Amino acid sequence: MEKDHGSDKIEELAERIKQLEETLSEIVQPYRELVDRLSHFQNLVAQYFQLLNIYRKFGMISIDVILPEVKDEISKEILRILAEKQGLNVSQITAELRARRGTASRRIVSGRLQALVAKGYVTERSGRRQKLYEISDEVIKKWSQVLGLSKSRDQDYME
Repeated sequence: MEKDHGSDKIEELAERIKQLEETLSEIVQPYRELVDRLSHFQNLVAQYFQLLNIYRKFGMISIDVILPEVKDEISKEILRILAEKQGLNVSQITAELRARRGTASRRIVSGRLQALVAKGYVTERSGRRQKLYEISDEVIKKWSQVLGLSKSRDQDYME
């Protein structure tokens, strides 16, 4: 009988320990989630300060920051124009470039656009009578990364 009473006590203690572990696990879960959210918040703050630093250095988030590999000034200006106004044709881009730089050739603009399309920085789509140009999704994605806007993770935490 002594052994049965002792083994009953051990089983009872084992059950209580199991219940305590389950309770502790339930209690700890909200704290884990809080730590995850705080970690994400710290990352957002770090990205915000990085963004402020870029603004301090450059005065804006420029094409030079997003695509430092683009060295040609005309191509950079074309990208700036398309960043401001999507869906322009060669003539419209040339006119805008001429207004900004004082001079621009339709032939040179067309050549630079083809090079930017080939590199994947600009997309070309057929309009009613002419081709229209836009900043590519890949460049927009890079821009978002520099700005710290990774939509999938941020939206989870904003909801």
